[in-house]
Amino acid sequence: MITEEGNRGSMDRRAFGATGREVSLLGYGCMRFPVRDGVIDAERATKLIDRAYTGGVNYFDTAYFYHEGQSEPFLGEALSAYPRGSFFLATKMPYWDVKKPGDVETIFYHQLERLKTDYIDFYLMHAMNGTNYDRMIRFKGYEFFERMKAEGRIKHLGFSFHGTLTDLRRMIRNHAWDFAQIQFNYLDYEEQRADLQYQLLTDAGIRVIVMEPVRGGALAVLCPEAVEILRKAAPDKSVASWAIRYAASPENVLCVLSGMSNEEQLADNLGTLSDFRPLSERENAVLQDALYAYRKSKTVRCTACRYCKDCPQAIDIPEIFRLYNDFVLTGDRKALRNAYRPIPPRQNAAACLACGKCSGVCPQSLDIPAQLKQIASVIGFIRPAPSK
Repeated sequence: MITEEGNRGSMDRRAFGATGREVSLLGYGCMRFPVRDGVIDAERATKLIDRAYTGGVNYFDTAYFYHEGQSEPFLGEALSAYPRGSFFLATKMPYWDVKKPGDVETIFYHQLERLKTDYIDFYLMHAMNGTNYDRMIRFKGYEFFERMKAEGRIKHLGFSFHGTLTDLRRMIRNHAWDFAQIQFNYLDYEEQRADLQYQLLTDAGIRVIVMEPVRGGALAVLCPEAVEILRKAAPDKSVASWAIRYAASPENVLCVLSGMSNEEQLADNLGTLSDFRPLSERENAVLQDALYAYRKSKTVRCTACRYCKDCPQAIDIPEIFRLYNDFVLTGDRKALRNAYRPIPPRQNAAACLACGKCSGVCPQSLDIPAQLKQIASVIGFIRPAPSK
């Protein structure tokens, strides 16, 4: 049995809070476990958790709805093999599911039960923007979690963010936060103003947890021109490692989350953030050259977060974007059409009703209907006839 602190791997760690406890620079994002027949493949996923833990990872981030609600109970079971004080648990409150007074408390205690614990180390208000922040205020969520902190059921209180800079300034001004989780990578640094989000939080003394450092895997493949630039500069390093190192380089970053779904991704990330060194000026210049090449490739910048899963047409939007991005990177139109052929006509890109429901919840602020229309025209799909 490993002791509470243990001697686990050579993972870099960063001190947090007055206690000085150290958080691993690599955190495990628990929304992309391997699945089989629609459910988490418990055997494979448990091996990944065990390998991460023994490799020095001590921060595990989940949420109430990840894997359709399977992530929390699976993680609670997988981590029960280890001393509770040897790792940090993070989970989140989904305010879009809060409909009436008392729902916040009900969900929170359900999370404790599913995670097999009596406290959460890092608790987040999930996917905060202006709308969800207003719901937090309406249902007095912040006050409830302040009480939970006082009772020891929560150690640190924060939020994950998908809003505007105005929303972020409002949240920082009106409430006290221990940490915040933002989408931070070399693509979003300017495109989604991750630079200003990071600076606002740093100026307010709020530590930063990074999510989507590889943008849902998009920055692990790039386009051939960008890949060549990075591999010429560092032949022995993966394309993804550049994104991970970029996200981990700023001083105020406490932890970089990665949703590792296989052993190769885990091993690469462990190697990247063990004995870590920030990107040099020369390496940053190389990365900017690769980014310039990637921006010209016209891929859809979807992270496969599946916030758009409730499409009225049941269109699997992330999968369609993934297949299209493969085409953009390879130029193989025949392979694209073959991959699309099994998709039912009423669920393909041309079936989009342009209702806008998906764009309204997209953390990347993608104009999804416009993207689907463009993809349908590339593939040559015809919109299905309306039902009689």
